[in-house]
Amino acid sequence: MKEIKWGLVFAVAIIIWMLIERASGLHSDNIEYHAIVTNLFAVVAIVIYILALRDKRSSLPDGKMSWRQGFVSGLKISVVVAVLSPLVQLLVHSVISPEFFPNMREYAVTSGMMSETRANQYFSLLTYSFQSAVWALGMGVITSAIVAVFLKRQ
Repeated sequence: MKEIKWGLVFAVAIIIWMLIERASGLHSDNIEYHAIVTNLFAVVAIVIYILALRDKRSSLPDGKMSWRQGFVSGLKISVVVAVLSPLVQLLVHSVISPEFFPNMREYAVTSGMMSETRANQYFSLLTYSFQSAVWALGMGVITSAIVAVFLKRQ
């Protein structure tokens, strides 16, 4: 199933992005820029959805895909990404960048963004796992709907 393949591609892209963030100091020395730079992953995410739905369209008879077919395919990808999100977060925060949560908590408190109690609650594996799964579904729905409009071919 193409949607599983592209969900896995998306998960690998997240892992590579996290490696790049860590290597560029966004999880340590340059943590103050993390909130801004991490949003650039949206470009990568959109490109992956475009490639995925083009792949789906090319596998259909005569290369014809309705908006609904593209949207449903994108939704399936989103579900795969959401299901994989907790595992990806576990890998990222235990292997790739175990210092991220302590560094982010310290930055949030010292910069006055959050109290220590709030920072401890917010910057945790459980919270990030939940947020990443919900975000994957929510943004996946929106991205799928928009990309399917441009890639439909009747």
